[in-house]
Amino acid sequence: MEIYDRTFRSKIITGNSYKGYPLMESKGPFVARYLDSIISVIDKALAVHPRTYAFRFDLRLPAGSSNWPEGRLIDRFIASLKGRIQSARRRSARAAKNGRVHDTDFHYVYAREVASTGRPHFHFVAFVNRDAFNAIGRYCEGRDNLYSRLNAAWASALDLSVDEAVGLVHIPKHPDYWIDADDENSVHELVQRVSYFAKTATKRVGRRHSFGYSRGRRRQRPLVIRV
Repeated sequence: MEIYDRTFRSKIITGNSYKGYPLMESKGPFVARYLDSIISVIDKALAVHPRTYAFRFDLRLPAGSSNWPEGRLIDRFIASLKGRIQSARRRSARAAKNGRVHDTDFHYVYAREVASTGRPHFHFVAFVNRDAFNAIGRYCEGRDNLYSRLNAAWASALDLSVDEAVGLVHIPKHPDYWIDADDENSVHELVQRVSYFAKTATKRVGRRHSFGYSRGRRRQRPLVIRV
């Protein structure tokens, strides 16, 4: 069932599917244009990297203040994380025998929600080249993995030390999705999970950072770093 909602400037979707993709029906109804954005980002990620690794995480704000500049925090976090990922790829290239490693584009979707505490938090799903990264890893001081980079990037955005930011990046259960351009089931499983981001509930209409996503162009060739 579809109805148009002027507040969201979008059709509102109820039921368990949309354009052939399964939805998390119990969390509906959903904003159609948000669902379209989720599907588009996945499509762009797979166009660049037919073997894509998608991972879920949540960002929380520290207790004790309600005046965080949320928009700038998200922009700063994404810029910092991209930079850390590219630095990691360059280090790997320098360490490789032939000086070449797989590079990665970075795509993402996020949704803002407000917890019972009144503090907002952000649900994220990010997409990278599975030949470059294939797991988040566990957080441990000094460990070089995606989890540590998430923590460091969020700490940087908040202008906190990494130690002060520990616990503000949350990894939910079953965060990993290994999706392939030729595996429809893997894509459908991810769309169903992330359809939660498009629910009408908890969205503050008109707020710029209630829902966001990457808008990168599709590349036509694999990315390789050479040194």
